[in-house]
Amino acid sequence: MTEHLTGTREEWLAARLDLLEDEKELTRRSDALALRRQALPWVRIDKDYGFETEEGSASLKDLFGGRSQLLVYHFMFGPDYTAGCPSCSSIADGFNGIVVHLQNHDVAFSAISRAPLAKLQAFKRRMGWSFPWASSNDGDFNRDFSVWFTEEEQRKGGIEYNFRREPPAPEPLAGKTVQEWRGDEGPVAQIAAMTGTDVPTYTRDRPGVSAFVLDDGVVYHTYSSYARGLDGVWGMYQWLDRAPLGRNEHGVWWRHHDAYGRS
Repeated sequence: MTEHLTGTREEWLAARLDLLEDEKELTRRSDALALRRQALPWVRIDKDYGFETEEGSASLKDLFGGRSQLLVYHFMFGPDYTAGCPSCSSIADGFNGIVVHLQNHDVAFSAISRAPLAKLQAFKRRMGWSFPWASSNDGDFNRDFSVWFTEEEQRKGGIEYNFRREPPAPEPLAGKTVQEWRGDEGPVAQIAAMTGTDVPTYTRDRPGVSAFVLDDGVVYHTYSSYARGLDGVWGMYQWLDRAPLGRNEHGVWWRHHDAYGRS
């Protein structure tokens, strides 16, 4: 028997209309935040970043593909990974359908990872994805945009991610979040295993979104977001937040989409 509140259609409607006011306020606040994102100062990029793509070697400017704007998803797939991060992969499952719309609205899109292009392409074929995905060749791009860190930084507390400095990671490096390490069987260890790595290796790469604009031949960085700031592009959570039981999570439940049902 359900323990949840039940009621009449009239009671449901009254409660729904009350919730609707808060939803409308959230929408208005979201619209206002979008304008504040767009109003951030642009930072000129003078460094020459190199990438490998399906079309060959490319610069950051090349990734625009003739468009004036570029959105980048920083996909966690380091050179030592054997598979992409399952969390990033579940986000990326929503990319295929939107890229064509972005491209026809003067916005280019690319995922970017440190792993070699051949490894990215093999995983892309496995997942059935078609969106652009570039390798940063383990160069400065991921480091400069705060989505990759060294083992020394990890040990000594030199990581600044999501605009905060993290404390040194105790030994052994394993845990439920990057900041709160817990046991070898914690959720982060489970996710790391899905990428064929250990926790330290897995967590030196991080997820994020960055935006760029090409203006009069000059590339500018306009916005970046990390960690829970990616919730808005994680499609499955937008649906779960509207399901009767919400996210209803008990540990790490998601997998690469072709791995559900495996023992």
